[in-house]
Amino acid sequence: MTTTATPTTTAGPFGGSAINHSRTTATAARVLRQLRHDPRTIALMILIPCVMLFLLRYVFDGSPRTFDSIGASLLGIFPLITMFLVTSIATLRERTSGTLERLLAMPLGKGDLIAGYALAFGALAIIQSALATGLAVWFLGLDVTGSPWLLLLVALLDALLGTALGLFVSAFASSEFQAVQFMPAVIFPQLLLCGLFTPRSAMHPALEAISDVLPMSYAVDGMNEVLKHTDMTATFVRDALIVAGCALLVLALGAATLRRRTP
Repeated sequence: MTTTATPTTTAGPFGGSAINHSRTTATAARVLRQLRHDPRTIALMILIPCVMLFLLRYVFDGSPRTFDSIGASLLGIFPLITMFLVTSIATLRERTSGTLERLLAMPLGKGDLIAGYALAFGALAIIQSALATGLAVWFLGLDVTGSPWLLLLVALLDALLGTALGLFVSAFASSEFQAVQFMPAVIFPQLLLCGLFTPRSAMHPALEAISDVLPMSYAVDGMNEVLKHTDMTATFVRDALIVAGCALLVLALGAATLRRRTP
């Protein structure tokens, strides 16, 4: 008697359905093949954070301590912003072109699709975060007390959070222009309230309370922990877990709100 192997699935939070590993990896491979033929998008994702850090370093050329104080925070913020933009537009393009509708007509669940996109863009996020961290620490002279590997970890988590946010908001946009319009609503408030410009404890109590529920606040806090402490602190672990948890939550919401096509 012969037995037939069945595809491996894992119950997951994405839309309440199981994740099929083979379909997820096939989706990720398809997205990466498409991106390979789009060098401008790859350049935006991988090079722009490095270029922004390079410019920032020499904007504060006469005050290197200023670069040290905000460079680590921006090392996490720049990847988040670029991954948000690229992912939201790329996913929306799939839907408006009818590709998404054809894919979901096959035995491909929403969870498989979202996880595949997250896997593909996550692979690029690793490259992006590694290049930006290496540039900031070993070339631009960013002075950090802790391990650069912890900086890389937070930068990667921030990039994955940006990917998750981009996948989520793409469900509510009907054009690429609308997808870009979500940036002021989703990113800018977090940028203002994350503690980059002033300590969150110095804000108005209402704004401080809002900042306490925004994931970018914990990304900046995590970077600051590496900036000030030689060892991994409990606060750093908490911040990293919160950013990772927010990314998973937003991915689950993205799977739940994913539409087959734009009306």
